[in-house]
Amino acid sequence: MNIDFASLPTPCYIVDERLLRKNLEILHSVQERTGCSILLALKGFSMHSVFPLVGQYLKGVTSSSLFEARLGFEKMGKEVHAYAPAYIEEEFDELIKYCDHIVFNSFDQWRKFKDKVKNNSSKKIECGIRVNPEYSEISTAIYNPCYKNSRLGVTLSNFKPDELDGIDGLHFHTMCEQNSDTLLRTIKVVDEKFGEFIKRMKWVNLGGGHHITRPDYDIETLIRSILYFKDKYGVDIYLEPGEAIALNTGFLVAKVLDIVDNGMKIAILDASAACHMPDVLEMPYRPNIIDAGSPDEYPFTYRLGGNTCLAGDVIGDYSFKQPLKPGDKLVFCDMAHYTMVKNNTFNGVNLPSIALFNEEEGIKIIRQFKYEDFKNRLS
Repeated sequence: MNIDFASLPTPCYIVDERLLRKNLEILHSVQERTGCSILLALKGFSMHSVFPLVGQYLKGVTSSSLFEARLGFEKMGKEVHAYAPAYIEEEFDELIKYCDHIVFNSFDQWRKFKDKVKNNSSKKIECGIRVNPEYSEISTAIYNPCYKNSRLGVTLSNFKPDELDGIDGLHFHTMCEQNSDTLLRTIKVVDEKFGEFIKRMKWVNLGGGHHITRPDYDIETLIRSILYFKDKYGVDIYLEPGEAIALNTGFLVAKVLDIVDNGMKIAILDASAACHMPDVLEMPYRPNIIDAGSPDEYPFTYRLGGNTCLAGDVIGDYSFKQPLKPGDKLVFCDMAHYTMVKNNTFNGVNLPSIALFNEEEGIKIIRQFKYEDFKNRLS
């Protein structure tokens, strides 16, 4: 990959601009073929130093909070969409300064804020309602927006057709890291339940969870899914993936600090699952490491753990061709999305540096964090 990972400070996230551009080109081709609009979901990837590049390909951003909306407005300068389970009243006047679309999670929220939206004189803001089709193929409950008693979206039994005046679109989000066959089955359920209301809409937002840039992703089925709604109802279509933009574009470089032995070899790193890759504990999943494998591939096996006091701060068991030693650097793959946005300073552990690589400039350190960043979060 001609990136000199060994030269980086650790821990450090690094995004390969070449891989990011490749993903953006795939997403742009979907827009070109269907006329849909694809937005960057900032909850998945908010590295704003690359927003000028992202803005060359995508239509804008979607946000989940005031701060994300402001970041997208200031750093991307294109369309800004917002959705939250509930909006904070004291923040709403500022939020609408940044937004072009606002999606509400309930009709009560729509009733509460619609006058503020309508009376906004600076620009026309389009509004939507999030619906819950009560259908999802996500097996991990923490990521399933349609599990029983979910707080996300309006079910058909709670839908209020007589309150749609001023609503421009419907939004649904039912997917997580899934292929387009799931989307095709989902939109048929959405159409069956909410089709009579889609007829009255200007747009439909298909939410996120679309793994469009994954190597095995079926783009042709995605195209058919988008055109299904466009052709049947004449509506505009939005998609808002976060992960697909940054999928397989970034790495986390960590250093071995010590090797201890307690029934097996345990390597303690300066990167932490709890602090720097929390999805390893939440999902859970086992990230790949360059030049590492399983015990049947390589002879030297280690349990990799973080440098915090949390007993469960364990990344996983990995095997290597050669024994690890303090000072060795390990490169974790696919660490651009849901890592930088979720990291934290538990135990006072520092945040990883952020770097970018492109062929013209090589490695460029974008940001390094210091004691003041930890201190200023606390009081």
